Amino acid sequence: MADDIIRLEKVCKSYNMGLTSQTEVLHAVDLKVGRGEFTALVGPSGSGKSTLLNIIGLLDRPTSGHLRIKGDDTIGLSEAELTNLRGRAIGFVFQAHHLISAFTALENVMMPMLVDRGFPNVEMETRASELLRSVGLEAVGGNMAANMSGGQQQRVAIARALAMNPDLVLADEPTGNLDTKSSDSVFELMRQVNRKSGTSFLIVTHNLDLARRCDRTIEVVDGRVTG
Repeated sequence: MADDIIRLEKVCKSYNMGLTSQTEVLHAVDLKVGRGEFTALVGPSGSGKSTLLNIIGLLDRPTSGHLRIKGDDTIGLSEAELTNLRGRAIGFVFQAHHLISAFTALENVMMPMLVDRGFPNVEMETRASELLRSVGLEAVGGNMAANMSGGQQQRVAIARALAMNPDLVLADEPTGNLDTKSSDSVFELMRQVNRKSGTSFLIVTHNLDLARRCDRTIEVVDGRVTG
């Protein structure tokens, strides 16, 4: 268990609890992602992937079962404790990059550190510059996010996800809005980060070609997990 970044044990998730419309979306899910793993999460629309990702990302709580992050059970944590753990242990990359268009690339990468510490400093700017260099964008750090291409914006989003040196990056269709060339480039960038830093990645994708290039594929069907 010590080498598991995340471990789900018999996790269920229901909505409309206690009502006649109560629906169980996830059914006794057992799942783990090891340290340094590069894992794809696939499944048809409505299979429960988004619900599962929200639980792993500490954005939602399971109805029952246990979610452990680096061996520690998160079930009894307060909302403030969950927020703190999420900010430090997990990075997020979405299909829509969610950059702040009026900010520069550098400022966008600094945001997680600013939220965590409350004020900007030279250390944050240095860290953000290093991350932009690692994704090949140091030269455009001063450019406004709104003026960058889709592929560049997603690279900035990856750099931002790494700002707090997380153990795990959750990527939800990170190449879904990109053309084939940009998609391959962003995927390879995530792979390089994984291999260089040992950061674990869990990538939700409908692109089965990309999924096959991951270390392992987990499939979600009707709220149940295989693989």
